[in-house]
Amino acid sequence: MLQWRMADVMIAVMPFAGHVAPIAAVAAAFVEAGHRVRVYTGRAYADRFAALGAEVVLWSAAPDFDEHDLAATFPTLRDRKGPRQLLANVEHLFVGTGAAQGDDLVAAYGQRPWDVIVADGLSLGMHFAAERTGTPSVTVSIVPLSIPTPELPPPILPLRPARGPLGRIRDRVLNSTLRLAARGVQRAYDAQRAASGLPPTDAPLDAAWHSPDLVCASGVPELEFPRSGWPVRIEFVGALAPTGSIRPDPPDWWAQLPEDRPIVHVTQGTLNVDPDDLIRPAFAALGRQPVSIVATTGRADAPELPIPAPPNAYVAGLVDYAALLPRLDAMVTNGGWGGVLAALSHGIPLIVAGGDIDKPVIAARVAWAGAGIDLRTGRPSPRAILRAWRRLSSDPSYRERAEAIGRALRAHDGPREVVAHTMELVERRRSELPVAPAT
Repeated sequence: MLQWRMADVMIAVMPFAGHVAPIAAVAAAFVEAGHRVRVYTGRAYADRFAALGAEVVLWSAAPDFDEHDLAATFPTLRDRKGPRQLLANVEHLFVGTGAAQGDDLVAAYGQRPWDVIVADGLSLGMHFAAERTGTPSVTVSIVPLSIPTPELPPPILPLRPARGPLGRIRDRVLNSTLRLAARGVQRAYDAQRAASGLPPTDAPLDAAWHSPDLVCASGVPELEFPRSGWPVRIEFVGALAPTGSIRPDPPDWWAQLPEDRPIVHVTQGTLNVDPDDLIRPAFAALGRQPVSIVATTGRADAPELPIPAPPNAYVAGLVDYAALLPRLDAMVTNGGWGGVLAALSHGIPLIVAGGDIDKPVIAARVAWAGAGIDLRTGRPSPRAILRAWRRLSSDPSYRERAEAIGRALRAHDGPREVVAHTMELVERRRSELPVAPAT
């Protein structure tokens, strides 16, 4: 193994559970490798990163928020779902806090310069801070890559690659239409650049979400639509959050979970956790089937559901995936990328109900890869779930594709690969620095 010189590393992560889990694994790998690590994040996750041995820099100029009540800090996000939520989240939360995030980071740089800044792809402040300080940066993509290309439909839309001349016309029209729909986000981005003291740029808004130096992408090429190339350096690193990185105590019912029938896990993730969206229809679909249902509320502090559970269902706030996933036959999920990669790492086929933000895109990729079924909605009917379960159970090709993708994922050591690729970048930049003349 190569030995790198110690580096001062700043890591920025948006304070969401789905962002923190993979980036915490990356931070731990940097600490383990002997580097000096700071992490810029919200107060809710300060203790988690401090426990890893990192110094914590809190959101200060940037408005810290409760991920379970975004509207309390960003009122424009109230009562929005689907595409409206996606655009509002991007404009007001991810873009609208960018300049303030950058101010916090530049202040930390003034106290102690870093050698490199590493951040999840939605930390816009990282890009501003790297540009203002002239330091190398690394994007850790914790969601599917959203780098556009003319040969594919817009990456934020749940569409498969088009075929033939009509398909190419479709994609040109969609790309143009999307640029028009995102004009508000573009204006917000331009305003944030100005607030950061940065000059206007002709680069498209899409380029704001990835480093020009290096992108470490969670996942594997098997989950990417084919394309002729990438505009920046891309390194696929597999799954980032190791299975079982969150280890809650086993629920009271764990020892009673039957061994003699299939187990289906139902999860809505940790952000939009209204059980009426997915858990209720999954209970209605599978409650009389010869399976055991393990459902999670997504909240460790709220392990109970406000709806009745069928006799074959077992409910907890969170469960230890290291213990659960090896026992699963299938997962019914909202399509969170971390959970999808965790399941596929174990060869588990998926039923995906992707309703908002990036979830519909993830559902489309899983279906295109042949590793699961896309329900094409975040609020499926019981009949749709039951039909998908029967199809998944009767067609072995879904498990075969999930197992093939699992082998590709297991060939990686994601967090350590991020460290190695980052340090290659740092060493290359160090070698390019001018040597001071001898006196």
